[in-house]
Parts: sequence; C-alpha cells; structure tokens
Amino acid sequence: MRHNNRRACWLGILLGVALLAAGCGKTPAEDTEQVEKSSVDAAQSEENTVGHEEEAAAVETGFPSQMPSFTAKDLDGNTVTQDIFGEKDLTVVNIWGTFCNPCIAEMPELGEWAASMPDNVQLVGLIVDISGDEDTRHHDLAVEITQRAGAEFTHIIANADFNAVMQWIVGVPTTLFVDKEGNLVGEPIIGADVDGYKTFVEEYLNGL
Repeated sequence: MRHNNRRACWLGILLGVALLAAGCGKTPAEDTEQVEKSSVDAAQSEENTVGHEEEAAAVETGFPSQMPSFTAKDLDGNTVTQDIFGEKDLTVVNIWGTFCNPCIAEMPELGEWAASMPDNVQLVGLIVDISGDEDTRHHDLAVEITQRAGAEFTHIIANADFNAVMQWIVGVPTTLFVDKEGNLVGEPIIGADVDGYKTFVEEYLNGL
C-alpha cells in the first residue's frame, strides 16, 4: 500500500522544483497589491496552472512522522488543536496561501469534495500567509476566497506550532494525509491534484 511507504515518499520532493508545474512558492509575490487584486478571480484562469515538470533530487529530509501538537485559530476565530485529527480515520490537510492561484483554482472542487466525503474522512485547510491576529488583510482575503468557492470546511491559520512540518514545505498547494493518531501517512502531493487526493483516500480506506 502507498500509505505504508511514507519514509520513501519524502525522498526527492523537498527541493521543490516539481511543484512549479502546478503550484506556488511558499513566499508571497513581491507585488502584494497586484496579487490581492487578482487572486480571487484567478480560479477562472487555467494559464496560471501551466508549467514544466522537472525531476527533484533524492535527499534525506528528516521530515517528521507526525503532525505537531498545536493550538491555533480557524478563519472563524475558533480554537483548533491537534485533537481534530482524532475525529476521523483520515484527515486530508490542504496547505494553501491567498497568493497562490492554483490553490484558489482548486478550492471550489475541494469544497464539493468535502461535502461528499465519507463520515470517517475530513478535509482541513492550512493557510500559510496570515501573519497573526493583526493581519486582517490576508485573513479577509482568505475568507473571501473560501466563501466564493463554497469551501466550507475548516481552514486553520498556520502559526509557529506548525514549524516542525512547515519548514519542509517548499510550496503550495501541498496536501498531506494524517491518520486519527496524528501520523503522516502516504505520499505528500505537491501541486493542485484533486483527483490524486481522492485516489489516495480511496486506496487508504480500502486498506483499513
């Protein structure tokens, strides 16, 4: 099974070159104003997801085997902890940013999928570019993006508690899979690939 090969799957992904085919660098664009003006409408543009596939080198990463303990807020201001993973057999964690056009483009499909998931699976967003409670600009933009997309699942605002994982994330979207004990399972998927997320979930559930 793919989810039994977690160690091997981290090799070769963390130079991040391949994510350029369907993703964004983790750092926001230099022209912030221009990004904010265009990002909400970017879901309609296919040209932003076109790129070139390149091979990433295989390296030892030291990537953690579990999600860290955390206390964070979601977009509605609710407190969320690592206990969220214990609520389901599998949690799909979609790491995204408001500056990332491919992230925004896949959001409507993620919203539809979240609403139709089996009872033992959930989808959680993890937003990388909201800098604390004072960053109302990116918070409000994230709210607008998710509302327009109908992506009504939980979106957690990443903070320092996530550093053990986030230091290895070279771009977004990156999607991780977490079991009910908080273990990272299967392969991370770099780039927007909803069909790939669905395939992993189906295979994982068949192996339970």
